[in-house]
Amino acid sequence: MIGYGAPDKQGTAAAHGAALGADQVARAREALGWPHGPFEIPPDILDAWRRAGGRGRADRQAWQSRLVDMEADSRLLFEDGISGTLPDEFDEIVETIKKDFSSGAPSLATRQSSAQTLAVLTHASPSLIGGSADLTGSNGTRTKDAIPITPGDYGGDYIHYGVREHGMAAAMNGIALHGGFIPYGGTFLVFADYSRPAIRMAALMGLRVIHVMTHDSIGLGEDGPTHQPVEHLAALRAIPNLLLFRPADAVETAEAWACALEHARTPSVLCLTRQSLPTLRTQHTDNNLVGFGAYVLHEPVGGRDVTLLATGSEVAIAMDAVSLLAAEGIGAAVVSMPCWELFKRQPRDYRREVLGHGPRMGIEAAVRDGWEQWIGSDGVFIGMAGFGASAPAPALYEKFGITPEWVAGAAGSLIL
Repeated sequence: MIGYGAPDKQGTAAAHGAALGADQVARAREALGWPHGPFEIPPDILDAWRRAGGRGRADRQAWQSRLVDMEADSRLLFEDGISGTLPDEFDEIVETIKKDFSSGAPSLATRQSSAQTLAVLTHASPSLIGGSADLTGSNGTRTKDAIPITPGDYGGDYIHYGVREHGMAAAMNGIALHGGFIPYGGTFLVFADYSRPAIRMAALMGLRVIHVMTHDSIGLGEDGPTHQPVEHLAALRAIPNLLLFRPADAVETAEAWACALEHARTPSVLCLTRQSLPTLRTQHTDNNLVGFGAYVLHEPVGGRDVTLLATGSEVAIAMDAVSLLAAEGIGAAVVSMPCWELFKRQPRDYRREVLGHGPRMGIEAAVRDGWEQWIGSDGVFIGMAGFGASAPAPALYEKFGITPEWVAGAAGSLIL
């Protein structure tokens, strides 16, 4: 019973949202048989708590002694593991992954390129501990060498959370708070609604927790509008201290993983596709371009007439629109914007250079909310104004006007 003991307020909403007041507090003390003053702890209760606290003293001291007695190298390894320090060769590992993707130029769903990236990263960094909310096969979060953690064996590195997104997200927060592990877990992006309270808490507490959220748009196809996220990118971007990544190809996916792991005081969400995407970054660069938040993927030789801004799967659509616009004598630059939060942190001059000074268009298979900051109030947006539908991805993109032809037509009208 809420407010139990306060005679006039117990069992009422008044006991929830307002102070009881001196009179009700005094009468509650009497009703509960509590004669002690505010913040006064009776000796017998204090002794009981101190005895409980002392039960672990010997174990704690023994553990501390083992740590002190460790060889210096072993102690450093342990302390690095607890703090979540990435391996010394981390940058080199990421560069190797990127080179393989750039040279091979695969056509992969970003959930697949994420799985391939994880296969390398989890081998190199034992502190990574994965999982999924009963969508392991769809999310690509379990690598072939992963060992499930079970009630009888805690030596693994993968957790089958079951159909409980909020429980998974909350458990990952606890793992990150404990230290020693970097948790990541997978579900569909539309189910971020279940995870959101725990994601918000991770952002509030500054925890490195990585959410792999696949099936990130209407491109997931026949599961229909119940599973097609349209408002979720905007909702997640509204959370302070949360990095949301929507990579455009395999190379950007590897860079997004690197960024998520390198930001030790920030949770991340990786929004990944079900449908295959072409590799756009076929020329390797040592720079992590995703780390800039946004960058110029294509600059027209004769100068810009319009700038096409896009994220994720829609970057390829913007690139296809370039040749259509060029045939009309219109020079279009393409800017990939995989992480708005990181782009906002860049110097003003860099942001101005990337965005350009002419008309701009935003392209994203989601609602428009938030895009005005990049395209301006007069900018054109190609995306979703409602929920999706059930059909194959190409048919849906055609139905909702998210195609190179629609982009080229709207861009041409924008600069007239």
